[in-house]
Amino acid sequence: MNWIVKKFNELTPHDLYKILKERINVFVVEQNCPYEECDDKDLKSLHLYSEDKGRITAYCRLLYPGVSYNEAAIGRVLISEEYRRKGIAAKMLKKAIEIIKDEMGEKCIKLSAQVYAKRLYEQVGFKECSEIYNEDGIPHVEMIYKFN
Repeated sequence: MNWIVKKFNELTPHDLYKILKERINVFVVEQNCPYEECDDKDLKSLHLYSEDKGRITAYCRLLYPGVSYNEAAIGRVLISEEYRRKGIAAKMLKKAIEIIKDEMGEKCIKLSAQVYAKRLYEQVGFKECSEIYNEDGIPHVEMIYKFN
């Protein structure tokens, strides 16, 4: 799989449109969850994604420390519906961890996981670090990854 990593100012308008379209398809339409999609955090993030035939197939954003948490963070993790259950999410998360370590020089990563996806994050080394809480009507839990 070919991964693309770009800072916000490196995204073309076409790149940004495809990313936002897929994020809205998954998080707003598919999960029936209206929320503030454009939260200004994209401006301070790295964007990791893959494409197939011009369409985003997998995506997440990598947030620098201080943007969401004191630690670096991973957010907006998605796999397009027809690409799910093929191991792509774990591959993308491993790539995201590698980028945060190498590019940001961080020792720790935090994220807010939808509870149903908690096992995926545990598979790549994240550990639960909070009680379950409600975010936009969906149960979430904070998780942390610490580099050895």
